[in-house]
Amino acid sequence: MAANGWDDARRLIEGAFRGDQDVKEPRVWEAVQATVEGLDQGRVRAAERRAPGQWQTNAWVKQAILLYMRGQPMQTMEVGPFEFHDRIPLKHDLKEAGVRVVPPGTVRYGAHVEPGVIVMPGYVNIGAWVGGGSMVDTWATVGSCAQIGRNVHLAGGVGIGGVLEPPQAQPVIVEDNAFVGSRCIVVEGAIVEEEAILAAGVTITASSYIIDVREGQDGKQYRGRVPARAVVVPGVRRRSFPGGDAYIACAYIIGTRNEANDKKVSLESALREFEIAS
Repeated sequence: MAANGWDDARRLIEGAFRGDQDVKEPRVWEAVQATVEGLDQGRVRAAERRAPGQWQTNAWVKQAILLYMRGQPMQTMEVGPFEFHDRIPLKHDLKEAGVRVVPPGTVRYGAHVEPGVIVMPGYVNIGAWVGGGSMVDTWATVGSCAQIGRNVHLAGGVGIGGVLEPPQAQPVIVEDNAFVGSRCIVVEGAIVEEEAILAAGVTITASSYIIDVREGQDGKQYRGRVPARAVVVPGVRRRSFPGGDAYIACAYIIGTRNEANDKKVSLESALREFEIAS
């Protein structure tokens, strides 16, 4: 690839994605492979933080992943007694990266996990980025291109959705020091801002209503975004249909995380204070 780096790669990838060139044309394939390698090493990202709660999606990086999937041949991979048949290999050199992956946890090549990350028997997909000190707990999944901040806990069974197509769509974002409780679902490019706490079973989608029931907030509503330091629990809201009223799932903001204490202490305090499960 030329010395000016990602500019050349971006131009080639965008052209190939439009159909101007075949992905197997040597310069295009080199750019695709270099971009996926850059994702794996954390030198390029599918989305970048511009300010708290504000992210820019790099559509060309997501296009590179799609082209990589198109051009990479199927292969059989054997890991001890396990056999896999796929286009994308597993991530290697975990010890050198300072990352702990507990069997049968899986991190796919093209995902970046910073030193100090722990992946229990969960899954991190290509294009994802997981910050240092974070835990992907048992049977939790981090979907394609999701951006998980530092010191985040994704509790057991959490589903962080992948947003690979369309390439311009924002991936799921969970910012630093957030806690996502057991069996929560965060999908469709939703954002969980810094230090927010989601109790067990909360579902956040791009269209989810998140209703602030704290004193003085008068039911202020957010859509697909959990504000920083909010303590959130599952809820329902009434909606009228031609056949009658129904109760649709939503989420309630019931409190604010205490900044004055140590982050781990404040998390435990919040869970006790509002009597919510993790």
